[in-house]
Amino acid sequence: MGKAIKCTIVYFLLIAVISSCTKLDMSNIVVGKNSVTDPFASTKAAFGSNIDFSNLSNYANQSKPAYITNDNSGTDTIKDTKATLGRILFYDKNLSTNNKISCASCHKQAFGFSDTALVSNGVDGGLTVRHAMRLVNARFSNELKFFWNERAASLEIQTTMPIQDHVEMGFSGAIGRGNLDSLMKKLSNINYYKEIFKNVYGDTIVTESRLQESLAQFVRSIQSFDSKFDVGRALTNNNNNLFSNFTSLENAGKALYLTQPVFDGNGNRISGGAGCNGCHRAPEFDIDPNSRNNGIVGIIGSTGIETNNTKSPSLRDLVKADGTLNSRMMHTGQFTSLEDVIGHYNNIPLNRANNNLDNRLRVDGVPNKLNLTSTEVAQLVAFIKTLGGTNVYTDKKWSNPFLIQ
Repeated sequence: MGKAIKCTIVYFLLIAVISSCTKLDMSNIVVGKNSVTDPFASTKAAFGSNIDFSNLSNYANQSKPAYITNDNSGTDTIKDTKATLGRILFYDKNLSTNNKISCASCHKQAFGFSDTALVSNGVDGGLTVRHAMRLVNARFSNELKFFWNERAASLEIQTTMPIQDHVEMGFSGAIGRGNLDSLMKKLSNINYYKEIFKNVYGDTIVTESRLQESLAQFVRSIQSFDSKFDVGRALTNNNNNLFSNFTSLENAGKALYLTQPVFDGNGNRISGGAGCNGCHRAPEFDIDPNSRNNGIVGIIGSTGIETNNTKSPSLRDLVKADGTLNSRMMHTGQFTSLEDVIGHYNNIPLNRANNNLDNRLRVDGVPNKLNLTSTEVAQLVAFIKTLGGTNVYTDKKWSNPFLIQ
């Protein structure tokens, strides 16, 4: 038998043996000068089947009710690839200086992307100065500014501000800490980001604008429209009519919520409803961009006051569908029940130092009094509980991709 024939037989026997080994992927076997390299090998190693760029989760084309018309996305249209990158960044603790804090550390899916703690943990034992705001339906608001005090002009700008906060995620550039450029270099050296940025942007360059874009797209993708309210609204096609799926208590609460109050000359309600809709507008239940301070002026851990907190998250998923609260309420986290919140608006404390109290809450500088009865309070509570959905708490596309099952 010739030498060439023997070599050929040995070669094919070798291939047969390799092929019979089920643990090997033949696409990565080098044959001659040709080879096939998996462009997402590091991504698969880090995330398993949680991230699959050949079968991405649907972020871009999620359905929403026709009656939801607000959208603050602007030209930043959601794309599956960028929102997927945003999901990874949102949960990645590499975005903190000590590799222990991520965006999700303060905004937990199980609690409507809020935090049950009064204040959230930052790097190296630091604590945030305000209670973490819920992120559900952040996209569906006419208010373009973000943070309680609206210090970020857009969601894109907001996304990298906690990263650069010295207490929260640490890349402040102060007291020996790295700055945002340090983070860019850090992420650029992580193999799964090399693969993903190459796929999403065509190259491996990590920039702040790319972080902002992808993180904002992920946050805007977090939506909730499967509440009892949505079922009733779809059946009725009008906010004000009685919802056939509501109890009498819930319908009464809805009427109170939507109806403006009528006050006498001393600021006491004499008829009408509670007027909640004046600031938290149905059906998005977003905050009116013209809203001013709501009478909560405290600072956590301080005797001082601040009057510039005028932003509010959507009231959707303030509670879960079973009626349990997701977290404390207000930027101070001082309220732990819906009754507490309604009690505040029922009789807002007079604080002469608050020169920014919303005009809808006062007469001649003195806070109005709603004088709600205990029955009316129960009605409002029952209605607000109808705004909680279910899917947002368990949907895999918003979950932690680093948790490989």
